[in-house]
Amino acid sequence: MRFPPAETAEKHEKILNESSRLFRERGLSGVSVGDLMKAADLTHGSFYNHFASKQDLVAECVAHVCALAEGQIELATPTGAGKRAFVAKYLSVAARDNPGRACLMSSLGPEIAREPTVRPAMTQYVYTFVAKLATHFPWPRTRDARRDAIRMTASMVGALVLARAVDDEALSREILLTVTRQLTQNGEHPAD
Repeated sequence: MRFPPAETAEKHEKILNESSRLFRERGLSGVSVGDLMKAADLTHGSFYNHFASKQDLVAECVAHVCALAEGQIELATPTGAGKRAFVAKYLSVAARDNPGRACLMSSLGPEIAREPTVRPAMTQYVYTFVAKLATHFPWPRTRDARRDAIRMTASMVGALVLARAVDDEALSREILLTVTRQLTQNGEHPAD
């Protein structure tokens, strides 16, 4: 039975939303196609009406989350204060404790590095994220905006990965706070 295009698109979007969340929470190998479809309230068999494989779904999820991340940056005020607030939210305890709702780079970056079919989507995500940071927020020197945005991205992603990886709450919070402070000193990047 064929469904109307609008209903099919709605189901596709629901699969992407739920899969993106579950992948970030449990990892790529920690979620089966059955788990993904159950979370979307759909049958396992209908998965193949939307995607050729799980790898295709992962790649599309990366692109989907990229668009969401771009929107989050756009919502931030394009000022030094807005940039500081963005960093503080990215490196918050809430983001650390809720990887399913946080940045895909910090949740899945190391896993995607081992998935050749998904790396092009991640590459596009990183390009887009860095470019959006570089153009949306003010930087000390416009000609260095891309370099500074790369540094900011790498610092935030790395801090969140480490804060999640340690089993010492005080150290985890210290990592988040230290990097937040470095990235938000006077609204500028840390000194070279």
